[in-house]
Amino acid sequence: MIAAGAPKKRAISARIAVVLAAALAVGAAYAARGPDMRYVPEMAADPVMMSDEHPLYVQKFEVTVAEWNRCHGEGACDEPRRAPAGKSATRTPVTNLSHLDIEQYLRWINKRARHPFRLPTRAEWEFMARDVMPNKPDPIFTDRELSWASAYLTEGIAPRKLKVQGSFSESPEGIADLDGSVWEWTDDCYAGDSGVVPKELCPAYWVGGEHIAAVPFVERDPARGGCAVGAPPAHLGFRLVTDVPPSEK
Repeated sequence: MIAAGAPKKRAISARIAVVLAAALAVGAAYAARGPDMRYVPEMAADPVMMSDEHPLYVQKFEVTVAEWNRCHGEGACDEPRRAPAGKSATRTPVTNLSHLDIEQYLRWINKRARHPFRLPTRAEWEFMARDVMPNKPDPIFTDRELSWASAYLTEGIAPRKLKVQGSFSESPEGIADLDGSVWEWTDDCYAGDSGVVPKELCPAYWVGGEHIAAVPFVERDPARGGCAVGAPPAHLGFRLVTDVPPSEK
């Protein structure tokens, strides 16, 4: 004997199956469209051709206050940020960010943009900045006196005031402000004498700027310390890179 409600249940199950199939089809079609360009940031005009000849696609400017607050507004980044008085949030680099903060942003942007963005390695950062960073000879070989010693690597040469994007140099590939007042987090761990450690146990990361420095992963304000040698970074920010050209399919 067939229960009176069986045909109705079968009809509901069939309807659910149709709805699920349609949803899967829509999802597949959505993914097939490639990156969501509404979330993909402005990239440099040309990729950086690394020494091993693979192209690295680099964000033209550092991530801005407005871009960060978009992540916060969607509930993925914990704390909002403000641009200094008189500066535009859409043109001011976001700063006072720890490596933990940036990991939140990366999870969000990769999901929203449907594209594999990441932080550069230390070697990648140094290579992309090679044409815009000062390359002064070590004073030990050029100065007969030792008067330089007290100030060596303690007096910065880059302006420490936070400026809007485009205020500094641009690399041949079109990457702006690598030599500016914002020092940029990389994804390379600094573990001191302990050698290689798992990423979840990494105590500090390298940041790129006027010189390379090691900064604790929880640090947001480098003026309070965290730099092993030389003048501490003025501001901590970041820019994204990717190994895949972020263009529409």
